[in-house]
Amino acid sequence: MVQATPLLLVLFLALGAQVLAVKKCSLTGRWVNDLGSKMNISPVNKNGGFTGSYHTAVTATSNEIKESPLQGAMQRSPNQKGQPTFGFTVNWSFSDSITVFTGQCFVDDNGEEVLKTMWLLRSHEENIKNDWKATR
Repeated sequence: MVQATPLLLVLFLALGAQVLAVKKCSLTGRWVNDLGSKMNISPVNKNGGFTGSYHTAVTATSNEIKESPLQGAMQRSPNQKGQPTFGFTVNWSFSDSITVFTGQCFVDDNGEEVLKTMWLLRSHEENIKNDWKATR
């Protein structure tokens, strides 16, 4: 039994290290949300910047929906522990609105990467009197 103990310890350390390893969440790639909107994010550069495109599945306008460019930044701090915070702006190609998103990239209990975000959409208004209804 004394000889088996080191083997079991090595086996435990080898298997345990994989369980303890934190899977990192990567923004790069194709994302689809619950409503069917699609987003592609290019590789994040060394400064945390990225570009991409967003094709929304929903809109309040009657215009034809078109793919729209996005530009953003990801926090590069080591404190992010593989689940980074980020923000990006979508400049809608088919309307006079712009939307900013902020969120965090998580790895859920099933090992799947998930983006949790909040957004603000700003529409253009002809004058300051209508400013109250321009952001939602």
